[in-house]
Parts: sequence; structure tokens; C-alpha cells
Amino acid sequence: MVLDTNVVLDLAVFHEPSCAWLLQQIDSGEVLALTNRACWSELERVVAYPQFKLDTAAQRTVMQWCAARLQRIDEHTTNSAACPLRCHADPDDQKFLDLAWMSDANFLLTHDLALLKLASAARRTGRFEILPPAQALLHRAFTATPS
Repeated sequence: MVLDTNVVLDLAVFHEPSCAWLLQQIDSGEVLALTNRACWSELERVVAYPQFKLDTAAQRTVMQWCAARLQRIDEHTTNSAACPLRCHADPDDQKFLDLAWMSDANFLLTHDLALLKLASAARRTGRFEILPPAQALLHRAFTATPS
């Protein structure tokens, strides 16, 4: 599955109790959480935002925590077909759709409204579902590896 930056922050920075189930599934290997260069770069940039009040050492700790849990894949190792779903409302979110499509992920977990508005279209493709973490918990159809 693909986790957008806000979901990763819920896990790594805010230790959001409503996402404890997801962390347990990632740590147990039941869920494989994917990232790529573009998503990782955004995460590095966001972790440094002043509003999070993370000093350099804390930022490094968060990124190490993420590196231990997110499987980083290269674009050349994924399906080269372009994602037909376009996030016109927020082009910066396109990278998450592209990663979910190209990696054959089953799920893209997000709180982002621009991505959530594409949930029906994503479901119709038959490739992956876009869900908020709380709804994904109810879905219970996770796999350890992309299909």
C-alpha cells in the first residue's frame, strides 16, 4: 500500500492512536508500505516544516523510523504504464496516485480530500482503492505484497 505524507506523519511524528493498527500491520509484515523518490523527498521536506518543531536530530530520527518501515522502490522496477487518474485539484498529490498505480499497490491511504475525491474512479480501475486510514481499518483486505 501507499501512504500519503500526512498518514506517514500520523504514524512517525504524531503517533496517532487511530493509526496504531496500521503501524502494527506494517511492523508485523502484514502490510508492505511503499514509497519512491518523489514521495520520500516530500516527506523529508515536510518533516522540516517549522510548525512541527522538530530539530535536526528529531528530523533525522523520524526519517530513520520511516526508512525502517517504508519499502522504497525505484521507478524502473515498477509497471511503466502511466496512471490514468489525474489529481487536477492538487497536482502535488499526483505522485501518490502514480506510485500506487505503477507499484500495483492495493491501497492508497490518505486524509487528503483531493485524493479521496478520486476514490470511486480508482475503484473502477480495479487497480487500487483510495481510503482514509479509519475506513481502511474496516476494509480488512490487506495483503503483505502488492498484487
